[in-house]
Amino acid sequence: MYTLRPEKTEDWWEVEALYDLCFAPGREALSSYRLRDGVPTVAGLSSVARDADDILSGAIRYWPVRIGDHSALLLGPIAVHPTRQGEGLGGALIRNSLSRAQDQGWARVMLVGDAPYYAKFGFSQLSGVVMPPPTNPERVLGLHVDGPDWKDVKGYVVRAP
Repeated sequence: MYTLRPEKTEDWWEVEALYDLCFAPGREALSSYRLRDGVPTVAGLSSVARDADDILSGAIRYWPVRIGDHSALLLGPIAVHPTRQGEGLGGALIRNSLSRAQDQGWARVMLVGDAPYYAKFGFSQLSGVVMPPPTNPERVLGLHVDGPDWKDVKGYVVRAP
């Protein structure tokens, strides 16, 4: 049994420790982190999952980005504690947060990730949307949540103002 709730300020360092545990050293050198530096997460979408003992079991964050004149959400990172993986918690975090993104009026969500995993949530490869290097273009994925699709969105992904 897990409780999913928006991330609070006091969760920040515990979530960072989870990301350190789940990802390779140097994760903050990835190009997606340049889009996050100095930009707050999107209120109400970045979430944590806690078990019945209030132990952090998973986390997901969202950041605003721009591609030309278009706004989008950048999903990530998402992590599930190694002792909790395989229980569907990552999927629950994704589905729950995407539903809230739609409720907030966001039309587009993108990420850098493994297409076979994220396809089950509706993500597919984006053509013409360029993440800062070095990013494998085959891993740049997008989802049309509501409203306009990705068809006419082309260009470089930059930090939201």
